[in-house]
Amino acid sequence: MISYTPFWKTLQMKNISQYQLIKECGISTGQLSRMRSNQNISTHTINMLCSILDCKVEDILEYTSEVKEQDKADTP
Repeated sequence: MISYTPFWKTLQMKNISQYQLIKECGISTGQLSRMRSNQNISTHTINMLCSILDCKVEDILEYTSEVKEQDKADTP
């Protein structure tokens, strides 16, 4: 499962608001909404975000095995 948790942390660390991404950088509200829901976004968008934020891909997203996530959910 792809998670965009690192992205939100990177935004905070770089002191950049979602408003700035939308108005100044051309990132769509739809893309940000998809990221909030951990849905798929394009590699083009990931590339744009890395360029805007001057960061690495791992500062935008992380991969977690769905099996591991399911194991956590099954643990009482």
